[in-house]
Amino acid sequence: MSETMHKKTSPTLNTVLMVERTLQRMDGSVITVADLKKKLPKQVNHNTLMVILDYLEKSNKIAVSLRGITWIHNPSEKLRKAISEGLEL
Repeated sequence: MSETMHKKTSPTLNTVLMVERTLQRMDGSVITVADLKKKLPKQVNHNTLMVILDYLEKSNKIAVSLRGITWIHNPSEKLRKAISEGLEL
């Protein structure tokens, strides 16, 4: 096999941001990979999309379940402070 067939390409920052924006703006709370692909403004290679989703999950921006993908990231400073100062149950 040629070297190009083994080469793994990394997603561009623009592609990662496009997927993030699409997930943030989705109508429902859960979306499937197939529906996400349809909602993206530009077509994204399946393997590239999987790399992006893996990154977003590891960075705690999305949760992936059997039902699909949910955007969970909340940059609110008030929320972060409430969590850090809150009582443990």
